[in-house]
Amino acid sequence: MQVYLVGGAVRDQLLDHPIIDKDFVVVGATVDEMLAAGFIQVGADFPVFLHPTTQEEYALARTERKLGHGYKGFSVHASPDVTLQDDLQRRDLTINAMAIEVTSLTDDTPLIGEVIDYYGGLDDIQSKTLRHISQAFSEDPLRVLRVARFYGRYYSLGFHIAEETLILMRQLVASGELAHLSAERIWQESNRATMQSSPQVYWEQLYAIGALTDYFAPLHHAWSNVHIRETVQTALYFAGQMQLNLSQRWTLLMASLDQSLFVNPNPDIPSSSPNISIMAEDKKAALKAITSISNSAKVPKAPTQFATLFIQQASRLNTIDRLSAAEKN
Repeated sequence: MQVYLVGGAVRDQLLDHPIIDKDFVVVGATVDEMLAAGFIQVGADFPVFLHPTTQEEYALARTERKLGHGYKGFSVHASPDVTLQDDLQRRDLTINAMAIEVTSLTDDTPLIGEVIDYYGGLDDIQSKTLRHISQAFSEDPLRVLRVARFYGRYYSLGFHIAEETLILMRQLVASGELAHLSAERIWQESNRATMQSSPQVYWEQLYAIGALTDYFAPLHHAWSNVHIRETVQTALYFAGQMQLNLSQRWTLLMASLDQSLFVNPNPDIPSSSPNISIMAEDKKAALKAITSISNSAKVPKAPTQFATLFIQQASRLNTIDRLSAAEKN
């Protein structure tokens, strides 16, 4: 039996990023051996176990074969004869497919600390490139969102997406596979991406490859207006710099849907902008779109309510210094 630290922990160690979670792959072991060692299996058909003390994940080395649509349409094969190289090959990006052997199931001290790298992850760390490992990348549509999220996470370090990987991402979008993802997984990735230091990058990248149309169609439509898109992306950039919370960041994104916010923002400047009734219709449309996105992407209640309240009160916020005490209440 051999045990390896894999994936994000290795990547972030090399990038001097904080290591949030540790994941391990166990080669040469069986389910019975893991259970006998006190590990707790997660799911009856999935060879992933929780450490009895640390609750860190230990997975048996496995391969996957595409059988159906979406990220669940896979047949999983785990057995003692699956090698570390086989296991790492099924991962998404080269920088996520490196490993370091550790002492044992109960001791995660590195044996020698050497990074095992079959697919060029070390080179891509140096060149700051997000690159897929193989054509199997196209079997899992969730990887479109994951790559965009990693892009946002490491954007400030100068990372970019390899052109050949962008091609596969566009092909996945065009295939319609993203429609088979669950709303819960869409929100999980989008939530995490929105809380990165460069949240605008995730949404900008998904818009650029047409990946917003299934779950965020009103946002895709709103961002066809360059002024709205660039203004909101700038706002999201500063939201990341100021470490705003999720509801605040989500509200800035949803503000894209209210066209009236982008017309004559300064009340002191006369304008031939749309009249009050048209602006009211814009707000109604925005509120409807926020609800639509919330339903399709399973957005939690708190950020949805915050965004809704902001749209409803935005006109007052523009003139808050002129409101009476009664109006502010």
